[in-house]
Amino acid sequence: MLVKREKISFLDPQPTPINYLPTLSKELGVELFIKRDDLTLFGAGGNKLRKLEYILYDAIQKGATTLLTVGGAQTNHGRLTAAVAAKYGMKCAIVCVDEYPGEISANILLDGILNAEVVMKKNDGRDKDEQLAETVATVKARYEDMGETVYEIPLGGSDVVGMMGYYECAVEITAQAQKLGIEDATVVTGVGSMGTYLGLYCGLKNEGSPLGITGIAILPFNDYHDRRIVEYFENAKEEYNLSIDACRKDFNIETGYTRGAYNNSDSTVRQAIYRMARSEAILLDPCYTGKVFAGVLDMIEEGKIKKGEKIILLHTGGMPGFYTKHHRVEFEKELMGHVTIVE
Repeated sequence: MLVKREKISFLDPQPTPINYLPTLSKELGVELFIKRDDLTLFGAGGNKLRKLEYILYDAIQKGATTLLTVGGAQTNHGRLTAAVAAKYGMKCAIVCVDEYPGEISANILLDGILNAEVVMKKNDGRDKDEQLAETVATVKARYEDMGETVYEIPLGGSDVVGMMGYYECAVEITAQAQKLGIEDATVVTGVGSMGTYLGLYCGLKNEGSPLGITGIAILPFNDYHDRRIVEYFENAKEEYNLSIDACRKDFNIETGYTRGAYNNSDSTVRQAIYRMARSEAILLDPCYTGKVFAGVLDMIEEGKIKKGEKIILLHTGGMPGFYTKHHRVEFEKELMGHVTIVE
């Protein structure tokens, strides 16, 4: 690997598997594979753990005793930050500008089991970033008053430190693809806070991998996101002295499959989840990989993904998302017919 950065290696040294999906491949006319980063260790697994290996090293080097991060109320990244904090004897606080969902379930439940504090700031109508910054400052000061040294982790762990988890994963996927004889495949991943996508992009391009990469946005993409991905790349290029250049048009990010919002309940996403589960016995979450797979199905139907192409779908985890109330109730409505009650 051309770029090096210190990390704390708490994940299995063996690569997460890339599995061939024979039934869907036959049905769809493409060669479909799935990279199982939902199977990473600790805290119910997911892609953020790769980022947290690097982030945790940086935090410990700076003497941190508390990890403080941000996200939505049901943030997967927050859950995995809580898991890493618990494993390494640290405190954890998760801050969000979000409404209390009316129940302790899904990631919020797991956060509590892992001993993290979840701070939910009710939206008062002002700019959400301003509210979030104020709340983070207040929570950080409270922990510091208790003698804690607080390390702040950005949304999704998506900074130049965290992205190294997926730079490294790009090298891992390339080696696996070579063994499988699918060096001409395209890696498809969701794009939210951008760290996973950009890490993969930089890793594949800077290391000279033959694999392609396509991102599918899982939330509405606007001018801010267009600027952010370029700024993020420039920061990474400077930090790691990358040998590549890129501008916005170089980042192949499909923005037309968001279903209108982030983490929204959508029937086409549920149909994609059913199709994967009932064909390959693999569960996809409704926020990230389920939405990405729904986008892949659309792209195949539209001809953006050609017949015979090789696709490696990155499964980023997020299984607790099934149990968030707004998703769960819609699944319940559709699946009640699978329950037979005998008196």
